[in-house]
Amino acid sequence: MVETWQQIALGLLVLMVFAGFIREWASPEVIALGALIVCVLLGVLPIAVPTPSADLEGAALARALRVFNADALRVFSHPAPITVACMFILSAALERTGVIESLGHWFERTAATSQTRMLVVMVVIVAGLSGFMNNTPVVVIFLPIVLGICRRKDWRASRFLIPLSYAAIVGGTVTIIGTSTNLVASGIAAAYDPEYAFGFFDVTPLGIVFVVVTFVYLLTLGKRLLPDRVTLASLIDSKDSREFITRAYVSRQSPLIGVNFLDSSLKKMKKARVIDVVRDGQRVKGGLDEVVFEQGDEIIIKGRLGDLMGLADKDGITQGNPDQLGLEDVRTESAVMMEGIIGPDSTLAGKSLKELNFRQRYGVLIVAVHRRGRNLQERFEDVKLAFGDTLLVQGPARRMQQLFDLKHFVNLSEPKEIAIREKKAPLAILAILAFMISSLLSGIQVIPPIPIVQVALCAAFFVLITGCIDPVEAYQSVEWKVLFLIIGMLGLGQALQYSGLADLLARVVVDAAGDVDPRILVALFYLLAAILTEMVSNNAVAALLTPLVIIVSLQLGVDAKPFIAAVMFGSSASFATPIGYQTNTFVYGAGGYQFGDFFRAGLPLALILWVVASLLIPVIWPL
Repeated sequence: MVETWQQIALGLLVLMVFAGFIREWASPEVIALGALIVCVLLGVLPIAVPTPSADLEGAALARALRVFNADALRVFSHPAPITVACMFILSAALERTGVIESLGHWFERTAATSQTRMLVVMVVIVAGLSGFMNNTPVVVIFLPIVLGICRRKDWRASRFLIPLSYAAIVGGTVTIIGTSTNLVASGIAAAYDPEYAFGFFDVTPLGIVFVVVTFVYLLTLGKRLLPDRVTLASLIDSKDSREFITRAYVSRQSPLIGVNFLDSSLKKMKKARVIDVVRDGQRVKGGLDEVVFEQGDEIIIKGRLGDLMGLADKDGITQGNPDQLGLEDVRTESAVMMEGIIGPDSTLAGKSLKELNFRQRYGVLIVAVHRRGRNLQERFEDVKLAFGDTLLVQGPARRMQQLFDLKHFVNLSEPKEIAIREKKAPLAILAILAFMISSLLSGIQVIPPIPIVQVALCAAFFVLITGCIDPVEAYQSVEWKVLFLIIGMLGLGQALQYSGLADLLARVVVDAAGDVDPRILVALFYLLAAILTEMVSNNAVAALLTPLVIIVSLQLGVDAKPFIAAVMFGSSASFATPIGYQTNTFVYGAGGYQFGDFFRAGLPLALILWVVASLLIPVIWPL
């Protein structure tokens, strides 16, 4: 029996979890798993629950079975995170077989004739893809393509990247697998009562309406609200600004030997500058100011080609007569500029460029950093990097490729080059189609109902066994942070249910509502979910609100499905901030946006969709 003090402690824990998400006390998955552990330690969520007595009947048995399903270990076998993991694998299979890339190339060939055409085609393709696969890789594939087109056409990328994210968000609402939020809410509902489970296309009617409304909005009012922002890509000028890197050695007779860099003529160069010194194959530790030249040191000098060629006349360095300063010219290579964005799993997050010793470690320079709407070109070495930061990187092409291969950055300057298994593409498409058809036909007449998690597992196994994706790639494709976040929040949601706190909150809501029409409550729960998801994870919102709305609907004596649908769609309606949804965070840095840009462009859309959902949910799912 859960005591009152435990319910109070659980309520405080929920408030602390939300505060932790908003204030970023730790990674969201760490906060969620920590909450699960605290629930166990408090005794509000047992490790295992005894099997219900066979003497129970009716409502008492149903209540006992729900309690039986609410234990700490059972959340690790919940169908929602397992299905989400399978969807990550299926998405990766489509990517590795070149299906998404082919669509991206087709988009690049056909959509760039005008800005309006590009916006239309982009929204249609991205929304369509996001309904059947994880929308994050869709955005990652299209980001560099859109940026490249805008750079060549001299269009503002900020006019397209917010629509790119919004299309991915609303596209995910078209099917039950389109977003993990739907899977979490549907999984909790099905565990509470199988009658509350949502089929594959049950959410499609409202999802399509969301896509159409968003499409019309972006072409009309939203188009006027989108900002014109300068991205880091605009800092990359044409060929006139291309710089080159020259490498030279300190020879045996060089007057530089024993001279500190600060006292050498190299420090005084105006049109070119020394960026590094390499000794015995290793970059010299410490700053350049501490370097004292030795024989054999490799000096790396950067500047525009004309400046490097004129070093003999202007700075006393003669590449044709290296004995003047004891420098033996080795080679000159082009220094390219590229944009990269810190990904959610980057090992660079949480560390500053100075702590990372970035230039010495990776052999490239950070020219500028985009952080929260500002392009920083100076004094950013001590800024701790975070997910969504966009960096303008300069260096030799080969070192740049090595850096991006380490998966610290998502390459924004050009599409990511990966080994494509084109011959396996039909098999990957077959797996997705079979998954969709099986989910659609499940439970129809002679076909027995098949849980969606079983269909997802079969599809994921098929793409593995047919070689569309290998096991290592499948493991790497799963966003484990998302899974652990879902698991932790499922545990917290079950604790609310098992402790009776969810019932208590539901009674408070019902008593406060009085004789209010249930349709108004549906609209209010959608609004609550939409507000919360702008500040914390959408999966967390779905996991916490779904048990509450089910109990509210039972106490009101109405069908729970409209309330569950309100939580589903409201939890995905993150348009007004760049932190509520991962795709928003990706485009936030890449588009050079300010925080308020999302509020101005997204708030009207969020309000319009709230009205649409409030009117249509009771029609599609009658109370």
